[in-house]
Amino acid sequence: MMSAEPQSIVQWLAWAEQAFSEAALFYGHGTDNAEDEALYLIRYALGADFDNAISEPEATLTTAQNLAIHALMTQRITSRKPAAYLVKEAWFAGYPFYVDERVLVPRSPLAELIETQFAPWIDAERVHSILDIGTGSACIAIACALYLPHAKVDAVDVQQDALDVAAINIRRYELEERVKLYRADVFDGLPQYRYDIIVSNPPYVSQQEMTELPEEYRHEPVSGLVAGADGLDCVRKILFGAKEYLSPGGILIVEVGNSQDAVEQAWPQVPFTWLEFEYGGDGVFLLEQQYVNEFHDLFVTKESA
Repeated sequence: MMSAEPQSIVQWLAWAEQAFSEAALFYGHGTDNAEDEALYLIRYALGADFDNAISEPEATLTTAQNLAIHALMTQRITSRKPAAYLVKEAWFAGYPFYVDERVLVPRSPLAELIETQFAPWIDAERVHSILDIGTGSACIAIACALYLPHAKVDAVDVQQDALDVAAINIRRYELEERVKLYRADVFDGLPQYRYDIIVSNPPYVSQQEMTELPEEYRHEPVSGLVAGADGLDCVRKILFGAKEYLSPGGILIVEVGNSQDAVEQAWPQVPFTWLEFEYGGDGVFLLEQQYVNEFHDLFVTKESA
């Protein structure tokens, strides 16, 4: 550790670079390096004073400000909790969302797709209904409602704890009339309806992969990460059930992350479109409604067999 106590933002960034490195912290919940992680914590420690402080990053901070920064930095090191859990907030698609350990920390590349209104894959003017499966904090559902203001959005999750967090964010954006929550296991428990877009960031981590994840991931709900031996249990349910819920000409978009290879091996005949993102991220496929129908019999699950 550095011997001198940091007194400015510049000094705190240098302190964090060394301290975070010594603690071997992992970054994967909104940032990918020590400086950005430290700035994230400093922003919340300083609150309303942050903008003034960052404009003069070498200026001496007050004792109270330094204590607040030190408290968050130390928590990050000793608890190994993602920064978002420490400050109870994460950003997605340009908007802040309340989060805690009941839901995953938002970090999906789907944000970029939502910000472009799913172009060029569907005409935004014809999107009137969207379903978000495994909604968690409801960040995807709410972002869809904000960027596609003419669409109604239904959001489902199997965990009531997650739906309680989702409700907090829906109230925050006053979207109670447009974003509806359902407790359902994918489609099981969801009223029959046809959607122009079905989007999901479901659990897709294999049991083996879960044992190898950094400690930071242990603070997230396991049910939001692990999906069976190969990570595809939830994806299978989505693919099989989508036939009854996707509108003609609709699109299905699912994030599967590192399970992309497993998806391609499980269904080599299916023409998945693997999306590319300007700001990083992969493992997201798009499947048009005609192919959801055509290959439906290949998506059989244990429950449907």
